[in-house]
Amino acid sequence: MSTAGTEAYKARRTFAIISHPDAGKTTLTEKLLLGGGAIRAAGQVRARGERRRARSDWMKIEQERGISVSSSVMTFERDGILFNLLDTPGHEDFSEDTYRTLTAVDAAIMVIDAAKGIETQTRKLFEVCRLRDIPIITFVNKIDREGRHPMEVIDEIQEALALDVTPMSWPVGMGSDFFGVYDHIGNRFFTSTEGRGGALDTIKDVKGLEDPELIGELFDNIREELEENVELGGAGYPEFDHESFLEGHLTPVFFGSALRDYGIDQILDFIAAYAPPPHSQPATGGRTIKPEEKKVTGFVFKVQANMDPKHRDRIAFVRLCSGTFKRGMKLKHVRAGKAITVSAPIFFFAEEREIAEKAYPGDVIGVPNHGQLRVGDTLSEGEEIHVTGLPAFAPEILRRVRLTDTMRVKQMRRGLEDLAEEGLVQIFKPAIGTNWIVGVVGVLQLDVVVDRLKAEYQTEIGFETAMYNTARWIECEDKLKLDKFLETNRAHVALDRDDKPVYLFKNAWEVSYIGEKNPDIGFRETREIVHTS
Repeated sequence: MSTAGTEAYKARRTFAIISHPDAGKTTLTEKLLLGGGAIRAAGQVRARGERRRARSDWMKIEQERGISVSSSVMTFERDGILFNLLDTPGHEDFSEDTYRTLTAVDAAIMVIDAAKGIETQTRKLFEVCRLRDIPIITFVNKIDREGRHPMEVIDEIQEALALDVTPMSWPVGMGSDFFGVYDHIGNRFFTSTEGRGGALDTIKDVKGLEDPELIGELFDNIREELEENVELGGAGYPEFDHESFLEGHLTPVFFGSALRDYGIDQILDFIAAYAPPPHSQPATGGRTIKPEEKKVTGFVFKVQANMDPKHRDRIAFVRLCSGTFKRGMKLKHVRAGKAITVSAPIFFFAEEREIAEKAYPGDVIGVPNHGQLRVGDTLSEGEEIHVTGLPAFAPEILRRVRLTDTMRVKQMRRGLEDLAEEGLVQIFKPAIGTNWIVGVVGVLQLDVVVDRLKAEYQTEIGFETAMYNTARWIECEDKLKLDKFLETNRAHVALDRDDKPVYLFKNAWEVSYIGEKNPDIGFRETREIVHTS
């Protein structure tokens, strides 16, 4: 980057893509990388069984199933702006890793299928963004296929998500009558010389809806619908307001087709011009870490074990909050209370790695380590400080672990602890009994655990139905009352991997009943990850 010193953070744009399964996130990711010059060719989504592997999906299970099950980080530069794209799993059964990745971004692209509208997964991820006031850019994908009326989709976004919406472009036809995209703000017509349904290869500057360059080839009904959309859109929706967007109250809506390249450059240009640079980060003691501060701080939001199976490595993904990081720096590992030398920091592009000589606020670097760094850890240039805002979520599915070969207990526990470190699963050690319980957000995570323990730790496990179906963290200000409750309810109590007590419930009714019987005890669905020792 040409920008030097602490001002370099202003040229960073760190964002994620959130979507429901099959909305086209993988294709959009690759096309953004292609548009940013990070790759020369994108693997397109094809029918199951013949689809090429996406560059951001590097695990074996991802290649086999054609889905993303871990979050990757991809860095690329375009027109003087450095983009850090954090890829999040888009499948239905995602993990906590997805949630926590959103703590490390400054903006998000929400991908919506033009035919299906807002789906369950999109709504869940949107709510996480809303909790953090993350600005959201909406991309209505697959308009080259038959879909719902554009107005219907926009109204659903407005009503279901309680967001103001500003259409930034309109589809010119859909499905078999798809001619391209009209940018009514910049007066540009994105189209194809191949005719209807062709990939984008032509951008025409037009003087408005009456320009022959725009309407010359259109069917009358397509032209009339476009005119109606632009007219009603201008009257029915607010103009784009930058401040409202940054506060998370308004979302600009782009229509496009990632597969046919429509909307890609528009989104990149918009992110460069309007998405926020790195934001301030809350920390303990009422402290706010500002990106322009000279001393380095950063936090670990993700840990990935065995990215390179030959070296059995563990990479901590660190989001930098302030200062100018330089390779070889000594940083304080605040939880451990000791300094570590970061001698081989990494910038990522999926399987490819590059040594990071310098990094700035907003950047994500990988720090190779042997288990010292954990999710929620803070690194600083000496300051005793802990970044806050990283949540742990109560799992929705609990299973008891069954080990096939009892001689491999040590390997199983090491593997489960590593995977819990990544946020793939949570592990609970019951106060009574020796069988660990695994907690996950979605059923697919159980398959991932089995596959990875077999491939990476040469250990075969299975799962048995547990008598419990949810967990809650136990809190109480009165230590005597807490100790008495824990002792009285030993059969239902377990410790998580941070030795925090949890209560294992059989069903939702029991959650309510036990809570009413013990008004002095708090049962929490989330807990803040702050390691202080």
